[in-house]
Amino acid sequence: MASTLSRVNSLKITFLVDNSIEWMTKFPPGFTSEVGAHLFQQKPPIDPRTNVPILDLENYCCGAHGFAALIETQVDGADPHTILFDTGPDSRSLIRNIQAMQTPINPIERVVISHWHSDHSGGLLSFLDYRASESSPQRLFPVIVDVHPDRPIARGIAPPPTYRNVIGRIPEDPSFDSIHRAGGVVETHNEGHVVAGGTVYVSGEIPRITDFEGGLLGGVRWYENGSAGGEWVNEENIMDERYATVDVLGKGLVIFSACSHAGIVNVAKDAIKTFKRPIHMVIGGFHLAGPEFQDRIQPTVDFLSSKMRPACTYILPMHCSGFAAKVALRAALGESCVPAGVGVGVHVQGDGAVDHLVHPPTIV
Repeated sequence: MASTLSRVNSLKITFLVDNSIEWMTKFPPGFTSEVGAHLFQQKPPIDPRTNVPILDLENYCCGAHGFAALIETQVDGADPHTILFDTGPDSRSLIRNIQAMQTPINPIERVVISHWHSDHSGGLLSFLDYRASESSPQRLFPVIVDVHPDRPIARGIAPPPTYRNVIGRIPEDPSFDSIHRAGGVVETHNEGHVVAGGTVYVSGEIPRITDFEGGLLGGVRWYENGSAGGEWVNEENIMDERYATVDVLGKGLVIFSACSHAGIVNVAKDAIKTFKRPIHMVIGGFHLAGPEFQDRIQPTVDFLSSKMRPACTYILPMHCSGFAAKVALRAALGESCVPAGVGVGVHVQGDGAVDHLVHPPTIV
């Protein structure tokens, strides 16, 4: 599978759903803020009194507990490919932020749902409906919805200290039938595969090999027992979770891990084993928020900061990473830890002239 992933000359990312908003952070080269996009790339309203653009906050992005990233790849001389990785938690946040960022939706050819949790799948049907309403029939082509086949009936939350008392269920994920009715073409995959013209790899089930990443503590799943009804069953290993990665010429892998229930170290190790390429950037939720995950923060930071050679250029802890993990990563990595959020754009420009100098990584 690694041999079929094409290295790209250009990777553009727009974060369309995330828990955080970052307007005032000093970003590294290649990163752009939402404010700059509104003021300089769009057509903001002009204040008639002062003759300067108005920060039209009514039409800016909103944060939400979830994740969605627009990924655009291009191999030199070929047409670009655009996919949407996750869709946020609800029917409103993704659409509002697409409108705020004036994101073209016609080029989106595939939606990849990282795993069956509604903070990642909850905006899917509203996106498909919006896409149909905003596109002319002549330009509307079927969009593939790429999901793991093992869709749960329900998932719930059983908090510490016992992890046995289920306090609530997570909203239902879209069904295959509802996706079809909304105009999506369902593809189910439990194995690694390449999409977007061979430029994006979507993983299969992620091997759990670390000794400290123990899955989603308190994760439970509802199973039906026929006439006997049903019951909640512990499900710490969310085995339907998948990551995506893009290989950029002269830079290496850019990894998208939306929630990292498998552990971001397990994700990184699997990508390195699969592709034997250094990791340029790690993006997404690391699921280290909450006191029950406190013990995982330091070994995660140690791996990302000192166990890979060469080290990642940038780490972007988002969504469910948690404040304590972000502080620890920033302390260890300095400005290589980028506090990205919704509305932030990233352009990773490849360099084929130096790609032969990019050596396989090692883990110490």
